Amino acid sequence: MNGLIAAVGPVVASIPSPSQHTWSIGPFPLRAYALAILAGIAVAVWLTRKRWVERGGDPDDVLEIAFWAVPFGIVGGRIYHVISSPDAYWGPDGDPVKALRIWDGGLGIWGAIALGAVGAYIGCRRQKVSFPAFADALAPGLLLAQAIGRLGNWFNQELFGSATTLPWGLEISDRYLPSGYESGTLFHPTFLYEMLWNVAAAFLLIYLDRRFRLGHGRVFWLYVLFYTLGRVWIEMLRIDDAELVLGLRLNVWTSILVGVGALIAFIVVGRRHPGREETVSLGAAEPEQADAARPEPGR
Repeated sequence: MNGLIAAVGPVVASIPSPSQHTWSIGPFPLRAYALAILAGIAVAVWLTRKRWVERGGDPDDVLEIAFWAVPFGIVGGRIYHVISSPDAYWGPDGDPVKALRIWDGGLGIWGAIALGAVGAYIGCRRQKVSFPAFADALAPGLLLAQAIGRLGNWFNQELFGSATTLPWGLEISDRYLPSGYESGTLFHPTFLYEMLWNVAAAFLLIYLDRRFRLGHGRVFWLYVLFYTLGRVWIEMLRIDDAELVLGLRLNVWTSILVGVGALIAFIVVGRRHPGREETVSLGAAEPEQADAARPEPGR
């Protein structure tokens, strides 16, 4: 047995990076980053439709709202990325035109959530449904979409963490190596860490929502809290260029502040609106209100 082990030698484990991120179909480029984003959106829409129906909504509402939320979210994500990592676009060797090249990668989650929420709010108002209720239905799907979207970073060989000797270290091609690192160096696969964290958080959200019948936006605030908890430690592993504030990356500070705000909102909303909405429609009166408004017979 010892001879067999010696013959095999030590087991070398690592995660390889894909050899390419773009394929050509005639004159049209097919980019892994775009495919990951689209796949994430599709999964989010599918899960949200199921959860929206469980809450008493019309499944067609989800597609109508997504028509507004998705483009708003993409634009917001790109704006935040450009603002939080400006050197590649406005620095000494930067190219402002690259700010428009979304297909090359670079969507900031906080901008995507902020402007995506604006788009979703517009869609909810047009469909005459409750925006907090829709946000609750959407929250687990958002986490799954973000998890799938991180595959685009893997294909692009970007946004990885610091060097590591762990057996699940990520291989990076020489042309993508940061300066100062030797060929063959392994890095923390932060794309994988965030994928696993998001998937676990999505299932936890679904469980807590069903167990405690959360409503009025509380599932969404839990989503923000869970995501920011993971993003803080994952962000601190990353070594890509980022704006620093008091020695910490801007996204770390953003995650801390947004996470604290989400915790406060979850508590406040829970005290004001325990339980779940009776209806997701803005046009339908609550049963008690409808009974009170109905005239008595003979009047």
